[in-house]
Amino acid sequence: MTAWLDPTILALGMAVGIGAFVQSSIGFGIAVVSAPLVVVVEPQLMPVSLMVCAIFLPFVQLASGPREISWQPLGWSLVARLLATPLGIVIVAVTSADAIALLVGVLILVTVAVSVRAVDIRPTRGSMLTAGGISGVSGTAASIGGPFMALAMQHEPPHRLRATLAVFFIVGTGVSLAGLALAGQVSAEQLRAGVTWWPFVVAGHLLAGPVRSRLDARALRRVVLAFCVVASLGVILRTLL
Repeated sequence: MTAWLDPTILALGMAVGIGAFVQSSIGFGIAVVSAPLVVVVEPQLMPVSLMVCAIFLPFVQLASGPREISWQPLGWSLVARLLATPLGIVIVAVTSADAIALLVGVLILVTVAVSVRAVDIRPTRGSMLTAGGISGVSGTAASIGGPFMALAMQHEPPHRLRATLAVFFIVGTGVSLAGLALAGQVSAEQLRAGVTWWPFVVAGHLLAGPVRSRLDARALRRVVLAFCVVASLGVILRTLL
């Protein structure tokens, strides 16, 4: 059993804090940054421990920042996420963590390639349904659902993107956690580790303040696309090595 002050858990908390810094800056990233390390060091904590942080950070963001939300795109994405969540629960029960991570990494790369080379993705009903559905599966199975939503909304103003994603994560992650709990996939150890990481989440959010104030819409889109590529390559390489 993992202790509250286990050195390994505290060390992983630093990775979670870095992920919180990234998410508070560009709208997503807490799981993308920390999930690869958690999977390697303490795989039994995935995906629930990161979900506990992924639902806590948006509350911190909304409490301390702008709350301008794109309600219509958010609504379509949440409908798709709710419908896709059961599939993510099944995948957690029957698939290895490496296989899930590899699939998520490939999907992120494909989404970025489509955005850059073929289609100018906008937050239309179709794109939000697609992004929400993929996030429902990958967010439940691997706690990584943000990149798809961020790519669909990459042209939104930074404050609106962050606020909209925050609400999406609160509702979507809450439903995924409830579904995993009903399926018997949530343990006290996972919950304890997630709560232990909350101070790191708050620290990462506070440190991101100066970065948020300097990101305009064009810079945010470049950062989102670049971070998605780096994160997906990292996930893919980790599963193959």
